[in-house]
Amino acid sequence: MEKVASSIETIEDEAEKLLESARNQANEILARANEDSRKILSAEFSMDEVKADSQKIIEKAKAEAAGTVEESKKKAKEIKQTADKMVERIVERMTNKVTGADS
Repeated sequence: MEKVASSIETIEDEAEKLLESARNQANEILARANEDSRKILSAEFSMDEVKADSQKIIEKAKAEAAGTVEESKKKAKEIKQTADKMVERIVERMTNKVTGADS
């Protein structure tokens, strides 16, 4: 019976040591988490800076878009001019055929 009691005491001691170790680990984890949260909360994030950065991004995007639009307008104008010249040539050929001027 003494052996059983001794075994039970040994098991209880081991369980107590495991619980203490688990508590210590949990406390360390919580301490690290608290330190991390303090660092995050103490970081200075100025809304003015964020707004200024976002405004810069918006202005840059608008400038790029305007440049793209201007380039597209130039290309469209060139295409229209080329098409107009082709139409003029076709009309001239047809007129020459009808009037017999190209014979």
